[in-house]
Amino acid sequence: MNTLKVGIPKGSLEDATIDLFKRAGWRIRRSSRNYFPSVDDDEMKLSLVRAQEMSRHVEGGVLDIGLTGKDWILENDSDVIEVCDLVYSKVSSKPAHWVLAVPGDSEIKTLEDLEGKIISTELVEFTRRYFAERNINVEVEFSWGATEAKVVEGLCDAIVEVTETGSTIKAHGLRIMETLLVTNTKMIANKDAWNDPWKRKKIEQLSQLVQAALKAEGMVGLKMNVPGDKIEDVIDALPSLQAPTVSNLFKSDWLSVETVVLESVVREIVPKLMDKGATGIVEYPLNKIL
Repeated sequence: MNTLKVGIPKGSLEDATIDLFKRAGWRIRRSSRNYFPSVDDDEMKLSLVRAQEMSRHVEGGVLDIGLTGKDWILENDSDVIEVCDLVYSKVSSKPAHWVLAVPGDSEIKTLEDLEGKIISTELVEFTRRYFAERNINVEVEFSWGATEAKVVEGLCDAIVEVTETGSTIKAHGLRIMETLLVTNTKMIANKDAWNDPWKRKKIEQLSQLVQAALKAEGMVGLKMNVPGDKIEDVIDALPSLQAPTVSNLFKSDWLSVETVVLESVVREIVPKLMDKGATGIVEYPLNKIL
């Protein structure tokens, strides 16, 4: 039997990824002592892998596909197929930034001022290449964590750290000098797997349905009945994803209206719809929008 080997990111994206796959149509079950979750698809085999290592395993063929950040693809200098971008709005709807930061009172004002200085970061190889491309000689040290504290304590001259808003970095009294990289989550594939007809079809199926599940986040469906002479007023009040579907009720002058809207606006528009003559309003959740 053909099998697609899939890497699920272990750590901060793990729960969100499993929830996303569930909404896309795949139910994943984990065991606390097992790095190989089960899934209700005999054509897939899952492994839990740290996002930092995912692209290496996909490139090497241990995995056919995996989910990881653009930052770790670049860090590992991995030669993989980027199938699609994924924005986990249940984790964060903002891209992450790898920034260069120094103490607020540091005399370092430009990149060139870092000549001969020590930089601490988890993104070691990318940082080395970044400065080498600019002909600036720096010493880059790997940080196991608490990176902000290292520069505050004088263990290094600057840091390259990931952030969304910069608030944590600024809270440590640091000054952000420059953004080195903007990153987001990607689904990536091994080149040989991508060139295999069966595996490519399976990857494209998974990609399509996962993206459809992400597109449905924060959206709901609305159904309602509307008197024929009130339909224009009701349609004008609907902020729909596309033009709403309108159909005739059997042997009636009333119409049935169905549409997709942001869940956040429902509390505001439902009273307006009722005022304009809509009745029997039903709100229902969406798993996917294709």
